[in-house]
Amino acid sequence: MPAPISATTTPAPDDAPPPATMVEVRDFSFYYGAKQVLHSINLQIPEKQVTAFIGPSGCGKTTLLRNLNRMNDLIDGIRHDGDILLDGTSLYDPSVEVISLRKRVGMVFQKYNPFPKSIYENVVFPLRVAGRNGRAELDEVVERSLRSAALWDEVKDRLGESAYGLSGGQQQRLCIARAIANRPQILLMDEPCAALDPVATLKIEELMHDLKKEFTIVIVTHNMHQATRVSDYTAFFYLGKLIEYDRTAKLFSHPGNPQTEAYISGLFS
Repeated sequence: MPAPISATTTPAPDDAPPPATMVEVRDFSFYYGAKQVLHSINLQIPEKQVTAFIGPSGCGKTTLLRNLNRMNDLIDGIRHDGDILLDGTSLYDPSVEVISLRKRVGMVFQKYNPFPKSIYENVVFPLRVAGRNGRAELDEVVERSLRSAALWDEVKDRLGESAYGLSGGQQQRLCIARAIANRPQILLMDEPCAALDPVATLKIEELMHDLKKEFTIVIVTHNMHQATRVSDYTAFFYLGKLIEYDRTAKLFSHPGNPQTEAYISGLFS
């Protein structure tokens, strides 16, 4: 049997106080029509940490991620049981306005998707949608967001040029800059490096270490080595169930469930 992957993150001492909880998933089940894809998930996602969702294709990790900002509401025939709380408030409370929620929970997708606009206009798009058009504010947000996305030095003299002129890795970092322009509390990342080469992937991974100083990050990844490099906590899903959730270093070095050990050892994928 291959040895379990060694985590590269530094584990917190066992007696260290746990970080504050940003998102709490309570007994959450989810259905596409008659098909149940998530089964009674209970999970606490810590504030200003990187939490990775891992597991084989079809295990429910992206479905759960998309529920954290109610992206799945766009699909017909869905329903759920249980609840998801952000800062103690249910995402499904009638007082929660979905557009406002998505300002608090930004998202970066697997395939970089810049708009057919300039680099500048890509970053400020969320602000313009909200009616914020003051030039001084927009200029400040563009520089701050691009700096946070480790892209400013590469594009500061090209802000008026089309975003399509950037490399793939630069386009993904531009999408990150756009996602954080409104300063959300949470940044969701669905396989953000899947379409990138190794050099661009490394830049995105390094960026996550900096971004977690300001944002709570949840990443879906099929790459277990990536999970060990970037995450503080890891949740392993299988067949729609949460099998194990722990500090990344502990889960990969001493998994507590045989299914987890089999998966990270490469016995199935």
